[in-house]
Amino acid sequence: MSSQPQTGTQPLSRNNVGIVRMLLVPLALIISILVGRWSLGVMKDAEAPRLLVVGVALLVGVFGIWIAYWLCNELLNLIPSETLREKIRPVIFVGPALALLIIYLVYPTVMTAYYSVLDKNSEAFVGLDNFVFAFQNRTIQIALRNNLYWIVGVTTFSVVGGLIMAVLFDKVRYESVAKSMIFLPMIISFVGAGVIWRFMYASNPPGVGLLNAFIGNFDYKPVAWLINKSVNNISLIVIMIWLQTGFCLVILSAALKAIPADIIDAARVDGAGELDIFWRIIIPSLKTTILTVVTTVVIAVLKVFDIVYVMTNGNYETEVIANRMFTEFFRNQNYGLSSALTMILVIAVLPVMIINVRNARRQRG
Repeated sequence: MSSQPQTGTQPLSRNNVGIVRMLLVPLALIISILVGRWSLGVMKDAEAPRLLVVGVALLVGVFGIWIAYWLCNELLNLIPSETLREKIRPVIFVGPALALLIIYLVYPTVMTAYYSVLDKNSEAFVGLDNFVFAFQNRTIQIALRNNLYWIVGVTTFSVVGGLIMAVLFDKVRYESVAKSMIFLPMIISFVGAGVIWRFMYASNPPGVGLLNAFIGNFDYKPVAWLINKSVNNISLIVIMIWLQTGFCLVILSAALKAIPADIIDAARVDGAGELDIFWRIIIPSLKTTILTVVTTVVIAVLKVFDIVYVMTNGNYETEVIANRMFTEFFRNQNYGLSSALTMILVIAVLPVMIINVRNARRQRG
């Protein structure tokens, strides 16, 4: 075998690249600082054209982050000790994300807990008085009761409806079209859904909505769906079911397709009916997915605000906790009580989040 002569080109090339990178890094750092200062100046300038401000914001948001991470990586590579480099690397690349979580999630939560034990003007310590008041106040009791209605109603009908449709659509020819039709409402914002359903529920002539027009064909009088206290909460819950069922359908349908067909075929050969297959094979196989869907829907329902705000503004005993928080904070400026309501909501969501995380870990095995 003949050996290739070493020309020295490769080591020389590496050295050149190293020199260029050593010169490029400080140059890029200086340019980034200058561009950053200029960008901040533009964004702070009240007389700057709005289009320019938007462009600069996009520049900083997209290219700024990319350049920052590239610079960090290059500066890390200049550290001679590999051990030290690997210790610093996670801090550099994960640290900013953790810092943002602390600033925008942990810190506000801690401060909300702090304000929840202060009085209306956040000046005097009142202990648990705000929490006691929240559970004794008639209006807040109604909001808590409504939240419970929403959780039970939306979760039950969305998940059960999504599961049944996932099983049925699995057998139809145009499965993707049928799923798309059910999933379509999910892409609509809550406010947009509220506008659509206001036309559906309209009850005052000449603006009688589709629902009242339908029951009018059977000689029934128009129903004030959003004002009548016996039906208004149900009317609002129906909107959320309409929005969430598509999500449940898609997730459960994906899990349904993961069940091996051999198991179902073997059950049929053994004489099992469709109901037996549903209860004894499909439901146990989808147990963890159903739990994930349930916890996700419960969290979405606990945070519901937009639909109630758009449709009734919380009137006629339709208020939920999020609406009462908004009213106490922005209208009544009762920071103590609104913070206490926020903490009640956080405490309510926490067990659901723990179940969700444990379920996710179980799925990963």
